[in-house]
Amino acid sequence: MSDDTPVDRAGGDPAEEPGGPAQGPGSPAPEAGGPAGEPGAAEGPGTDLEPASDAEVGALVGRILGEEGADPKRRAGLIGRLARALAGSARAARSSGVATGKWVTDLFANEIAPRIPVRDRATLVRHHKGLEGEDLAEALVRNAANATTTVGAAGGALAAVQFTAPPLLLTAPAQLVAETLVVAAIEVKLIAELHEVYESPAPGSGLQRTSGYLAAWARKRGIDPTKAGESLSVTLGAAAKAALRKRLLRLLGRHLTTLGPYLTGALAGGTLNRAATHALGKSVRADLRKRALPGAAKPGAGTVEPGGRGTRALPKAP
Repeated sequence: MSDDTPVDRAGGDPAEEPGGPAQGPGSPAPEAGGPAGEPGAAEGPGTDLEPASDAEVGALVGRILGEEGADPKRRAGLIGRLARALAGSARAARSSGVATGKWVTDLFANEIAPRIPVRDRATLVRHHKGLEGEDLAEALVRNAANATTTVGAAGGALAAVQFTAPPLLLTAPAQLVAETLVVAAIEVKLIAELHEVYESPAPGSGLQRTSGYLAAWARKRGIDPTKAGESLSVTLGAAAKAALRKRLLRLLGRHLTTLGPYLTGALAGGTLNRAATHALGKSVRADLRKRALPGAAKPGAGTVEPGGRGTRALPKAP
């Protein structure tokens, strides 16, 4: 894929309730944005009232992870739109599926993961001004942590405002589900790109790589290429789906703890996300160092020709 494709451009780095019973993710999210005429205002992105399909949910997350998500107001509008899309999707899903986490797991595996933009090693080196090896890996982890911190702080700030206004508190869950899915997508992207840096990408077909990176995120570990060729399947098995569901629900539970008064939610949301992303990066890098090709993890190792494969999206699982 050429470097000037739209996908490549989108692959750059840009991030019990009081007052009544808690509602599920089917609750609508508040409008994001400022006064009319400003970016993120009523006529901006994320303010339409038309329900979005599950495929559009995946596309929205892809846009948040791309260049559009680098602008704070644009990102706020996209996350607001994502929250409303999730609310509509949850209402259309069976209540049992929403309650058990099956809905959010299937949505993430089938619609979001395939649309996560993943850059190859040559593109990563170019986007980071020649950094390679450990220096490049460190930059990827730092940027991912900054991104999840920003998302967590935004979600926590929203929850903090709603904590002081009980009638609006019931709209928080849809926004927090959106935050959870965006953070998970950022971290899956981080894992996939770390494998590229260490010249140890998941083997097999595109569908196998998608399943492999999802399973790696659920386990918080890198993929062992010497064993993965036989074990990776084009679809997630029952055990892998259960692990993914458990991980997503734990992440959602962590974000629910940001429901605090004033700005305590924003501080907690950003801090928890940053620490978790750094820990994930440390764990995956430790695994990949053991299995990397000779010299792959050393700064300056190898050469990168201009015009590499560029950015690709993880393929869609059936």
